Amino acid sequence: MSIDSIWTAGGIVSIPLLGFSLLALSLIIERIIFWWRVKNKQRRIVKEVLFLYRSDPLSAIAKLKKNARLPIARIFLEAMELEQPTPDEFRLALDSATQAEIPILRKFGTWFQTIITASPLLGLLGTILGLIQSFAAIDLGNAAATNSAGVTGGLSEALISTVMGLVVAIFTLLFANAFRGLYLRELAFIQEYGGQLELINRRYHQGVREYATH
Repeated sequence: MSIDSIWTAGGIVSIPLLGFSLLALSLIIERIIFWWRVKNKQRRIVKEVLFLYRSDPLSAIAKLKKNARLPIARIFLEAMELEQPTPDEFRLALDSATQAEIPILRKFGTWFQTIITASPLLGLLGTILGLIQSFAAIDLGNAAATNSAGVTGGLSEALISTVMGLVVAIFTLLFANAFRGLYLRELAFIQEYGGQLELINRRYHQGVREYATH
């Protein structure tokens, strides 16, 4: 059975399921590109920025601005561009910037959950509609008059729509879980290197204060 005939046999619910599958595919491609860009060079950039920040904060800021597409670069910039911040102000800027980036890191999460939840329900709806069609084609009083094509067509619609709904949901679920894992690892990465940046800032702040007292 060809793909075209499968979608046709799936009945009316195959239309929204096809829409969900195309939507899921486009969102997955966007998230793959996003995470590939983030993971491809952020660790190297962050290490270079931390090294520069110890001796030349302006150069570190300039490097972050060149890589402002990275979430962690935008987070660091929010804190590093403050004018003579206290350690508490610096930490607060990092925390608030991190919270602002979370929706970007979890982008399309609601769409993924909607597709995962709705697809099996649409498949179940197709199953019910197919069974209704099959029962309508059965003539209990006259077996010879029973529309066998209608019965088999209804059963086919019932089964195929169920399979389609599960396939779309499972396919989307696999990628949604993968993206959630990437989000959690990215959050841990931001916290780890944000802590290192905060430590460097505290040491710098303490050094300036000790120098001023002498």
